[in-house]
Amino acid sequence: MPSNIVVHNLANGIPSETESIDAVYHSHMLEHLDRDVAPKFLLEVKRVLKPGGIQRIVVPDLQLLCRQYVRHLETCERDSQEIPKHDSYVSAIIEQCVRKEGTGSTLQPPFRRTVENLLRGDARRRGETHQWMYDRVNLGFVLTELGYKNPRQQDYRTSLIPNWNDFGLDLDGQGNEYKPGSLYLEVQK
Repeated sequence: MPSNIVVHNLANGIPSETESIDAVYHSHMLEHLDRDVAPKFLLEVKRVLKPGGIQRIVVPDLQLLCRQYVRHLETCERDSQEIPKHDSYVSAIIEQCVRKEGTGSTLQPPFRRTVENLLRGDARRRGETHQWMYDRVNLGFVLTELGYKNPRQQDYRTSLIPNWNDFGLDLDGQGNEYKPGSLYLEVQK
């Protein structure tokens, strides 16, 4: 691993001094924390941020997923040919919340699949399942309740973080959005 990458268990806090960081970025991680643990993590981020520091949070956008679901539901009512595709819209919202087996395990031959599941556990134990889903309203509310200021929705190219696009964190190798369907929310300490 590159020397600037720190492997650390965040359950033990963020390994940085209080008020020492200009910006904290996390992508598709918050939804994997239990709902009662997420505020504790967000407060830990607040601890390490300098006054005025920015937290950029990227999560699956529940509002967008629900809109797509409702649109497709209405399409199914007009066109029965669409009905076989409908489960994929339901899946986009809840599959990662209810999945029992880890994604990689399902691709293994039967014996290896059994051993891997015994050793590594189910999808929840591996941290693969979503424990909560967020939209701009409920995430903004949690953050303001924790004392953050100015919740602001962004997109993958925009940020209050200076020179954001130079980091390329929300981009794929071709410069496109890395995780389409994401909610990008920023707040300040």
